[in-house]
Amino acid sequence: MHEELKKLDTEQRNPLTAQIDTLSTLDMVTLINQEDHRCAEAVRQVLPEIARAVDVIYEKVHAGGRLFYVGAGTSGRLGVLDAAECPPTYGVDPGLVVALIAGGPSAFIKAVEGAEDSRELGEKDLREHGFSRADALVGIAASGRTPYVIGAMDYARSLGAPVMALTCCHDSKMSRHADITMAPVPGPEVVTGSSRMKSGTCQKLVLNLLSTCVMIRMGKVYGNLMVDVKASNEKLYARAVSIVCTATGESEEKAKDALTRCSFHCKTAIVMLLLGLDPEAARQALDRADGRIALAVRQAKG
Repeated sequence: MHEELKKLDTEQRNPLTAQIDTLSTLDMVTLINQEDHRCAEAVRQVLPEIARAVDVIYEKVHAGGRLFYVGAGTSGRLGVLDAAECPPTYGVDPGLVVALIAGGPSAFIKAVEGAEDSRELGEKDLREHGFSRADALVGIAASGRTPYVIGAMDYARSLGAPVMALTCCHDSKMSRHADITMAPVPGPEVVTGSSRMKSGTCQKLVLNLLSTCVMIRMGKVYGNLMVDVKASNEKLYARAVSIVCTATGESEEKAKDALTRCSFHCKTAIVMLLLGLDPEAARQALDRADGRIALAVRQAKG
């Protein structure tokens, strides 16, 4: 086990930070920030693989399937975070993006010892959530070797579902269990083996890309406005009004009126104002356009 770990990209010692414990606080944070700059470039190197994953996930989700994230430790928590942010941001059902973490929900706060070492537990968790070939799975592990994640990946593949790996190591074990591998490698960590740092940042960047681009393709964004946001609190209510005003060029008063008439559904309000329709006609126009505002407008204008 020791020799295997020594070969992982995430376990290498960083010569640039070998004396970080002797630095002043300013020099310390400056050095860490310099290392963090490597993350965006590492992600840039794997953009083609990320784009392929987006297309695969969108195909499944658009057809009624779900996106599953499966991880352990930091990787699992990042999956939970991304999944939790999709419903309030894009107005999707909470069951559309499902995040499973080794050890269950309590492991988000406190580590559950040994849970990540069980391949069987990965399969069991997917079974309990009714995972099927209609769904898509992204296995997340910085080291690319976590048994819990690989067990879930193998079960998903046995059903014929598309499986993607998100890791921060070259030629990882997980890559041999995936249809698509996204492996941004930012180099050795500032603190040796602390993959919550640069590796975690790379994983967060990739997860942002996956969920955001899938939601854009689903029509959850008009221009660069998140038009399916749910006005569930005062801040989001104000944001909904602002979005409608920006998308239509109408006054705040007209935006509020349109939102009130369509139960604060931003997309419907925008189509109402852009095309001069009542709420029901606007909803029908959106349905014909598969929920895409730009397409609804083009169709209405012939």
